[in-house]
Amino acid sequence: MIVPVIRKRPPLVRCAIGAICAALVVASAAAAEIRNGQAKRVVTVGGALTEIVYALGLEDRLVGIDTTSLYPPQALQQKPNVGYMRQLSAEGVLGLNPELILATEGSGPKETLAVLGEARVPMVMVPESFSEDGILERIRIVARELGVEPRGACLSEAVTKDLAAMRKLRERIAEKRRVMFVISFVSGRAMVAGKKTAAQEIIALAGAVNAVDGYEGYKPLSEEAIVAAKPDVILVMQRGKDSISPETIFASAAFALTPAAKDKSLIAMDGLYLLGFGPRTAAAARDLAVSLYPTLAASDEMGKPSVLSVNCRQ
Repeated sequence: MIVPVIRKRPPLVRCAIGAICAALVVASAAAAEIRNGQAKRVVTVGGALTEIVYALGLEDRLVGIDTTSLYPPQALQQKPNVGYMRQLSAEGVLGLNPELILATEGSGPKETLAVLGEARVPMVMVPESFSEDGILERIRIVARELGVEPRGACLSEAVTKDLAAMRKLRERIAEKRRVMFVISFVSGRAMVAGKKTAAQEIIALAGAVNAVDGYEGYKPLSEEAIVAAKPDVILVMQRGKDSISPETIFASAAFALTPAAKDKSLIAMDGLYLLGFGPRTAAAARDLAVSLYPTLAASDEMGKPSVLSVNCRQ
């Protein structure tokens, strides 16, 4: 579902830089008339949306992306960066003279969205749903807004095939492992994913169980709760030199008492690949599943993901 930002806006005099911001608004107002897939200057806010635009072969239309747009790697190297998706600058976005803004639901802050709305630049808020249907809906929305529905159908078909193959692969899992996703570990304090998170859904797609389901979102977990959760595997994001290592995790008294400590079972994966819920999510679930259940590799129903080999760019 497309949710355009249409609501009453505060006066432009509230803009932090006054006359400069007002000038940007005037310069951008003409973009309001450009719709129906004709926008040639597009800003994407959200790594999955940027990835979809590239998969559709429309990266030449991109004039700006946000810091979560880490794939493909050349995106941040080639495109202007408008900042973190929840800390956007109206001046930074409007300064690119966009004709369309595609933003992931939850982008902000509200003050920035208010100024962008005052500028009358067409803006589409794309729902953030951590599900198979949510991935396909994102692709449909982006393809429709950019006027390339046939390319969108091609990409959706490839993603659908990959998700179906992943379901068959999950059928081979006899006993589901318990996985704990740790998003940060600072001073011995673990921030852990609960329900209604991208982490829980990717764990489920991979045929495992989230070891923590007593709360929603990401919260610090006490040592007692870590032990009680009995995770078989710890899942973390790769962050280069700042990645959480097995040595760091299992040096903790709490984690040392979990089943995962027996073999120091820790899996690290790229954050956007793992949690982005974009075109490559089925492939990420497959990689996670094979890491959790090594015997699946010998009977991999998925093989090479369709989305990594199909050409939907023309």
